[in-house]
Amino acid sequence: MAVISRLAVVLSGFSLFFFCLDSNSAVLPEDRADALYHYYDGGGVTIQGPSILVRKSIKDKVSVSANYYVDNVSSASIDVVTTASAYTEQRIEKSVGADYLHDKTIMSFNYTASDENDFSARSAHFNVSQDFFGDLTTLTLGYSQGWDEVGKRDEDDFKYDADRRNFRLGVTQVITKNSILALSWETVTDQGQYLNNPYRAIRYLDPSVGSGYSYQDEVYPDTRTSDAIAIRGMYYLPYRAAVKLEAKRFADTWGINANTFSVEYVHPYKDEWIFDGKLRFYQQDRADFYSDLFERIDEQNFRARDKEMSTFSSVTLGFGASYEKELKDWRYLNKYIVNLSLDHIQFDFDDFRDLRVSATPGTEPLYSYNANVIRLFVSVFY
Repeated sequence: MAVISRLAVVLSGFSLFFFCLDSNSAVLPEDRADALYHYYDGGGVTIQGPSILVRKSIKDKVSVSANYYVDNVSSASIDVVTTASAYTEQRIEKSVGADYLHDKTIMSFNYTASDENDFSARSAHFNVSQDFFGDLTTLTLGYSQGWDEVGKRDEDDFKYDADRRNFRLGVTQVITKNSILALSWETVTDQGQYLNNPYRAIRYLDPSVGSGYSYQDEVYPDTRTSDAIAIRGMYYLPYRAAVKLEAKRFADTWGINANTFSVEYVHPYKDEWIFDGKLRFYQQDRADFYSDLFERIDEQNFRARDKEMSTFSSVTLGFGASYEKELKDWRYLNKYIVNLSLDHIQFDFDDFRDLRVSATPGTEPLYSYNANVIRLFVSVFY
């Protein structure tokens, strides 16, 4: 369940999480049909599947869209193989949306339903953007409400609800004819009886067993509030290329603090090709109630050993290529775009140990792994 939920954001080409720096606020999206195939392989987890999105305008005032997204998961991650058995499952996500244009204002609505065998999520999203000062400044406001139901495989009576609220604010400013700057702020509040993964367990010292430790269920607080602020910039170079920079700061009430820095270079070639490369750094501190090895059973009221709650860092190196072709002799189609992107990610954990190696508890080697993400994206405009 949690593996799909976390990685869906990485793999999806239709994420609503943050505002796009180079979007045009007072222009409706073009009529198009998008097809995405994504593939993730890393840390014993494989995720792959298709996504289809169709968008159509109505009288130049309204644009409606529908999206169908599938994740097929095969997991033998370190968490699974050390405490349970490998598994396979599928997540299906469906969404519908509408954008309404009035003068220099766009209002956007979206409803999403996501289901897998032990987790279901429903969410509604609203965004409004407005251009000011000769269309040089764009202000964007957003709110999302989510309703989740957490279950557990082979336990029909295991059902817990979680509510999520998301508040967003963004400002994009044209600085010069060659540069754009954007600031965004986001607050997320989570409340529910089960905000953690029901399959995760902590370990504690237990001299009575041969391994020297035993397992106990994780226990998380039932509320969480997180804040993220980001600054993004884009500078257009004289030869039609562009450089994008991003810095982001994240903090939550569980004690996690994280920083993200990225740089991307976009280079056109002739009229049909665009190539890009990116480098991204991410660093996170552990949650206040995280430990790789607790001293005893019930040592704390709240306790976690999920590696996503630990201290870790990652480095992403990505490359992409896009080919765009106008269809001048086609009656109903205007053009198509084919995009292929490849990301290689290195994860290094500072206080999460690899229990697949037998050693004195607390001295096992620190865990690390590589992941590869492939996305093939085809868009047809009509």
